[in-house]
Amino acid sequence: MGTGIRIPGGSGGHLGPSLRTQPRRWPGRPVNTPAALEAILFVAEHPVPESELAQVLETPLTTVRDVLNDWARELEADDRGIALRHVAGGWRLYTKPEALPYLERFATTDDGARLSPAALEVLAVVAYRQPVTRGQISELRGVDSASALRTLVRRGLVAEEGRLSTPGNPAIYGTTGRFLEALGMASLADLPPLTDHMPAPEMAEALDRPPTRSGELPTAEG
Repeated sequence: MGTGIRIPGGSGGHLGPSLRTQPRRWPGRPVNTPAALEAILFVAEHPVPESELAQVLETPLTTVRDVLNDWARELEADDRGIALRHVAGGWRLYTKPEALPYLERFATTDDGARLSPAALEVLAVVAYRQPVTRGQISELRGVDSASALRTLVRRGLVAEEGRLSTPGNPAIYGTTGRFLEALGMASLADLPPLTDHMPAPEMAEALDRPPTRSGELPTAEG
């Protein structure tokens, strides 16, 4: 069997009844050892040693090892699309080689494909400046942003929120609930400070200025 492909955030599946242990007290609620291991390996970006897992869970090393071995056998026996493997001194979740054709196909879809740098830049402008028109976005970036904006609308990250009562009635755009969900935020108030992510001072300053009556951004003084 091949090594498969590692996809960060891949699902770890559910552990069967045979792997249940007594619930442990976890911050906020009880979580059993298998469930905690599943959550950790779900987000792990590298193989995690058994000793590290045991330390984090405050669980005997032998218990952690037994649970991991049982889980790995269960995933193989159930003919799942993922596998739990012990590699490079630690444990990590991988997709199985048989799933490769479907993963490649998914990577070419809108949901699977990564956003381009241009689309990410437009998304940042919309997130911090909303509601914003396409003209405002293009002026800030210095290039036409229509294509990137259409991509964001198609992906459900940005949506039209109305139109300005100015000549041409330009559409105004804002982020969606899917945008918040993708970033794990409860509201736009959770956005990090703009200055941490906008290296160009003139862009950050322009984003903070109110739009003119025409719906376009005012030009900088001087």
